[in-house]
Amino acid sequence: MKIEVRNLSFTYRNGRMIFENISFDIEPGKIICILGPNGAGKSTLLNCIANMLVPVAGEVLIDGLSTRRMQLREVARAISYVPQIVIPAFDFSVLEYVVTGCAPRMGTFERPKAEHYEIAWQAIRLLRIEHLAEKPYTEISGGERQQVCIARAIAQQPAVILLDEPTAHLDYGNQIKVLKTISDLADRGYGIVMTTHNPDHVLLLNAQIGVINRQGQMTFGDCGEIMREDFLQNLYDTDLRILSIEELNRNICAVPNLNLGVGGYNGD
Repeated sequence: MKIEVRNLSFTYRNGRMIFENISFDIEPGKIICILGPNGAGKSTLLNCIANMLVPVAGEVLIDGLSTRRMQLREVARAISYVPQIVIPAFDFSVLEYVVTGCAPRMGTFERPKAEHYEIAWQAIRLLRIEHLAEKPYTEISGGERQQVCIARAIAQQPAVILLDEPTAHLDYGNQIKVLKTISDLADRGYGIVMTTHNPDHVLLLNAQIGVINRQGQMTFGDCGEIMREDFLQNLYDTDLRILSIEELNRNICAVPNLNLGVGGYNGD
């Protein structure tokens, strides 16, 4: 399945332009990280791709057909969306919540059948969260909720999964688990688009990158092309370094010593 973002622009009703003329392709097995300062429109872009917001110009094409001409149910069969925080209206068990991901492929008043529960179980097994299946979604941890939301997205059986800051609000261990899950999903052929505030995620995932600047313009390319010190320093208006760490077998994005002064950590 081919999904193309073509010349997408979005403007609020007050006339303030958020971004304009954004174009890129979402390919199977590829990860795209969307970077940008606060207010640059990263989450808005995901909502436009998912057909939840209507852009003022441009379009998203699924196998050549504009999502403007498709029903939400049809778009949801190709593209699933995982927001930062989900608070369900009902006290679903994890299994019942994940099976709701099958809704785009069910009839309007159809109740989940055995086949839908099997799809949900497959997603749960893929995320290795079988131990959560019978627990109430509202009673599990933030890291577990993020894994469950991704399982629900997989149950939609999409070609592309959109994730809005999937590591936000998570401790460091759960951040790494979620990033590993994203890498595994790409290896299984899903196209992944995720927003993040952390440039190191791009390096860790060796992702393609789309950077939206304060003027609403996007620079898109491969990790090695975009992740340069001068580019990121200008984007974030801060001093940072791209360093090659032999022991980790990868590059990292880091900042110099903050010179905390008296009482600050000095490495002793």
